[in-house]
Amino acid sequence: MSGDLFEHAAADRLQQDAPLARRVTPRSLDEFIGQEHILGPGKILRRAIEADRVTSLILYGPPGCGKTALARLIAMGTQAAFEPLNAVTSGVKELRELIAAAKQRRVHEGRKTIVFVDEIHRFNRAQQDALLPDVESGNITLIGATTENPYFSVVAPLLSRSQIFEFQPLSEGDIRALLERALQHPRRGLGETPVDVEPAALDHFATYAEGDARRALNALEIALLTTAPEPDTGRVRIALDVARESIQRKLLHYDGAGDAHYDAASAFIKSMRGTDPDSALYWMALMLEAGDDPRFVARRICIAAAEDVGNADPMALTVAVSAWQACEFIGMPEARIILAQAAAYVACAPKSNAACVGIDAAIAQVRNAPTIPVPKHLQDSHYKGARQLGRGEGYVYPHDCEDGYATQDYGAPPFAFYNPAPRGKEAEFLERLRAFRARQGGAGE
Repeated sequence: MSGDLFEHAAADRLQQDAPLARRVTPRSLDEFIGQEHILGPGKILRRAIEADRVTSLILYGPPGCGKTALARLIAMGTQAAFEPLNAVTSGVKELRELIAAAKQRRVHEGRKTIVFVDEIHRFNRAQQDALLPDVESGNITLIGATTENPYFSVVAPLLSRSQIFEFQPLSEGDIRALLERALQHPRRGLGETPVDVEPAALDHFATYAEGDARRALNALEIALLTTAPEPDTGRVRIALDVARESIQRKLLHYDGAGDAHYDAASAFIKSMRGTDPDSALYWMALMLEAGDDPRFVARRICIAAAEDVGNADPMALTVAVSAWQACEFIGMPEARIILAQAAAYVACAPKSNAACVGIDAAIAQVRNAPTIPVPKHLQDSHYKGARQLGRGEGYVYPHDCEDGYATQDYGAPPFAFYNPAPRGKEAEFLERLRAFRARQGGAGE
């Protein structure tokens, strides 16, 4: 087995100078904090671990929420051989050697092998495919850990043979409980260290860790190592100002090309669609703070202006496009103000998706129904000889008619694609179209 990290006796051989986050890793499921939805009493994953009947698993969630800690617990509790791999440093050669050893172990010892692949999303398709036959045959049981959505980063055959468990970021209460345990534990933690941490400092660590236990514990350790003991008591006192220096900025778990990026963009658009400018500004702030391109945000505003506001307020698209153009030559940080104005306008504007629904219905008609030939009177007549061919013959120029409307066939099927909503500017369109369609002969009525 490679690396003492997962050996059963590793917990007793940890060096005293190991990082605090490593020293306080849970040694049993009862010590595990968080993830009650999958590891609480009676939950299927907990039962499988306690019975040493773990099947292939994909553990998916943000950093510092307990995926690797759970793998360590499985390693300490299983009778199977436990082989850890890191997808960053391991290749197909290492995989093949490991699988060959697992086959021999199964044949000669009757013992199964659990293979833990940390950061499995780093394996390319060939590496993941190399695991597949032996997962299928039972030569190995796979446990993969990933911070990326496995439905995008893990090949479908492996997914179909694995149970997927999504880990959630730890709550502030969970983080605080972990910190208090670290402070009180007499051997693995700081129980024998003369240190006092103000409640406000603990709250700061818990809040700014953003659900990442490792980040909170590292910040606590940095605060301890960089703070001198008080001369009169010899105790280290960690106040709020020390905590702020140790963890100065919230960590945003945000992958600009992954789930976090697209989930935030989705929430942003849905907030504008739902007429909630406050939520729209929050999700926009998250994207910008995490480093998203302001032009990406501007494009989302333009799409919402056309798709969700439409002709209920035609100015929305004008405002959105103007904001996009302004961002191009102004840039951040001032571009945030322009984007905020446009997002708030689109969020507060009356809503109609009639144009979007109309074009999708028209496209479906074009794709699925016989194509309608352009009527003669609508055909192009602006070339020599067009009249001799009958092009444009019988066309009525609408501006010559009362109300600027000519009762004539424009070629569409006898039903309406565009049905304006009774809101904003479209309410006017609705009344006009009802009147004109009635004169036309009831199309769409």
